[in-house]
Formats: sequence, structure tokens, C-alpha cells
Amino acid sequence: MAETAGILCPDKKVVPVNVEAGCPMADMITAEALAARRAELPGVGVLTYVNSPAEVKALSDLCCTSANVVAALKAMPHETVLMTPDQNLAAFARKQVPEKEVLAWEGFCPTHHRLRAGTVRQSRAERPGALVLAHPECRPEVLELADFIGSTSAILRAARASEAREVIILTEQGVAHRLVLDNPEKVFHFPDGLICPDMKKNTLAGLRRAVEELEPEVRVPEAVRRPALAAIDRMLKL
Repeated sequence: MAETAGILCPDKKVVPVNVEAGCPMADMITAEALAARRAELPGVGVLTYVNSPAEVKALSDLCCTSANVVAALKAMPHETVLMTPDQNLAAFARKQVPEKEVLAWEGFCPTHHRLRAGTVRQSRAERPGALVLAHPECRPEVLELADFIGSTSAILRAARASEAREVIILTEQGVAHRLVLDNPEKVFHFPDGLICPDMKKNTLAGLRRAVEELEPEVRVPEAVRRPALAAIDRMLKL
């Protein structure tokens, strides 16, 4: 995500709080592997989730977020689209846009992917009447048990709009702070294990260090930045 900021704003200095706070899903795809796959699939479009390396974005036709993935897939002029790197987000989008043939890269978010349907059923049984809000990075069988599926921002909106007093949240636990702030009268439940260890590497102490030192700087080589910017710009125009 720091790379994405650098791609969009090459005139600004981009400093990550912790360079070790990466994304395991982004590590599941490389530019070399994507180039090889594209060579095997002539004429197929590539739609890439923003949680991906800059070099992968540079080889993609369009980027997307979990909030605009359906609109992005519909906007692709290709009849067949390879979605990278999240297979669960691809499965979700495929159901929303059945007129497209969607091929999926075999990557996933480990935090969302480890959540199983049995855990959700148990949580629902323990809290009858609770609303279940899920992120589309969860497995398809988990999403089938949800009352609502959406991005983090969509989950926040759904929680505010609902009259339910108890809500089960199927996404990374860090969103709890905002949920409680926005809805002090409601109770939120998270199944065990929905904690991303990489996100938790971003600490207040790390933020202070980054602000004081303004190092290290993240820079994307211009040969990569320009084609990656084209894919991101196409998304922003949506």
C-alpha cells in the first residue's frame, strides 16, 4: 500500500511505519509468475487487487479494491478475466458478475482464509438473532452464512444502519475500534483468530519513529510506476 501511495504521488515522500509489516497475500504472486500466466492466456484481461506488488500492478489491465471489485470486473472489456491474487475475492466477484468468465490466482489472505464455516455456525448458534457482516476475502462457504458481504467501509456503514444490538464481524479485528466508537450501544463479536500479525507490526512507537526520522522512503522505479499507474488510474476513473 505504501508502494501504491508512491505510484500515485511520486512527488511526495512515502514512509512506512514498519517495513516488516507486509502482506502474505501480496507475497503469493510475483511479476514473473503473472507474466508467464498471461503468456498462457492470450486475450485474457487481468484484474488485480490493490494488495499486490507494484510490479504485478504494472502487468495488470485494471486494479480494484474490495469496495469496487464488482464495478471493476463489470468494466473490464474482456470476456475472460484473471483475478489476482485473492481467490476468495475472485469467487465473490464471479457470483456477482456471472456474464464474465473469471479465472482466479491461488492466493488468499491468511487471516480471512483461516476462518471456517463451522466456526461461524457456532458463533451464530451462541448468539441467535445477531447480524453477521463478512468481508469478501473470506472463503465462499463462510460468505454463504453472512447476512451482509462488503468491504471494511461497507461493513462500518452496515453496522451503523442496522437496528441489531449484537453483530458478528467476519474480518480483521482491528476494525473493532471504529465499530465501537460509531456504535457504543451495540455489542460486536469476532471469531477467534481474526488477527493479522502483519497489521499489528504497525505500532504507535513505530509511527513516532517514522514521523521523526522520515525514513526509510519507499520509491517505485519509474519503469514500474508508469504502467502500474495506468492500471490504478483506470480504477479511480470508475
